[in-house]
Amino acid sequence: MSFPRQKRRPGFFRSRRFLARFRRTTQATLFHENRVDLFRHGGDFFPAMLREFSSARSHICLEFYIIRDDRSGALFADALLRALERGVSVFLVYDYIGCIDTPGSFFRRLEEGGVRCLPFNRPPFKRGLTWFDRRNHRKFAVIDGTRAFLGGMNIGDEYAGFGDSVTRWRDMGIRLEGPAATELQRLFLETWGDEDGKPPPALPFPLPPPAPEGGADIMVVSGGPHQSRSFIRTSFRLAIAGASETVKIITPYFVPGPLFVRSLLRAAKRGVRVQLLLPAVSDVPLAQIAGKAYLTPLLKSGIEIYKREGTVLHAKLMLIDDCWTTLGSANLDMRSFHRNYEINVVIDSHDFGEMAAEMFDEELAKSRRVTLQELEAGTWFEKLLERLCDPIRRFL
Repeated sequence: MSFPRQKRRPGFFRSRRFLARFRRTTQATLFHENRVDLFRHGGDFFPAMLREFSSARSHICLEFYIIRDDRSGALFADALLRALERGVSVFLVYDYIGCIDTPGSFFRRLEEGGVRCLPFNRPPFKRGLTWFDRRNHRKFAVIDGTRAFLGGMNIGDEYAGFGDSVTRWRDMGIRLEGPAATELQRLFLETWGDEDGKPPPALPFPLPPPAPEGGADIMVVSGGPHQSRSFIRTSFRLAIAGASETVKIITPYFVPGPLFVRSLLRAAKRGVRVQLLLPAVSDVPLAQIAGKAYLTPLLKSGIEIYKREGTVLHAKLMLIDDCWTTLGSANLDMRSFHRNYEINVVIDSHDFGEMAAEMFDEELAKSRRVTLQELEAGTWFEKLLERLCDPIRRFL
């Protein structure tokens, strides 16, 4: 796939030609007139999602990578069980390996209360041993087929705003209402049917209430190991290719491979200001070491790299020209591109873009800028670790 390098005109990503190419190469579905609300912190996202469970009338569909048996997990389970008492149907897909530390009693309690639980890719891995490291990394909830919550947050205290400053992670999410939520329900049922081997539950697909005039256009991008090429990576690269002024990225892991790095370098060469925000302290130190090799060419091309301090950064966001936002469960690494089931949304909204840009600036104010001198001044042991990580980058 080739990506043109000439200077973009403002709003290029809204052109008919660009959108047609984006949808064709990512198989994304476009939905108009959606309402989108941004939650800048897990402490806002989590309570709002639980409140939405209490307003469910028909059904709740949930797909999460990790669900912990802690305070947040207990609140989550209690909210679902209360919904069941009101006659609401609840369906939950959770990743078996992602929830390996969660005791079986947690899910038995849900099942005994009436929740239909389905573990993803449970041993003995019916698709074969090649699927051992395949994960369902999605994190979303759909209520009544009309409202949805989505982002990078799993169910656990570190995401929900509980704990001290070290264990309270920095994350974000959205609530959306409109036809894009109905598409997320369709994808959930598709996953359920594929994993269960039986027809998915027969759930209604109601017409969403009309969104306020001027609602956001949203494209839903679904990724997974069953695809012949990575739609998630292609969506990121095309978004960068459509930038005319700025590219702002927040990611907890940066092991994206040479194709993605090339897209950033081309954007910088076109005169686009590229800013990359990474964690100063990572929950996966190996990924941080492996990703260091990709930073040097970016710094040499004038791309700004920052490290967020004082917390564990787990948010996932890309903002193009402060108008076009892509976010969801996907990280900038080869696992999200090729081995995980992921879900991202692309939001075309000036108002939402302004909120995302404001949040990005707030995070920059709490970050320090990385210099080339700092990057090249590592000890011999650190450089040895980087070399040792070369063969495993494609698995991270």
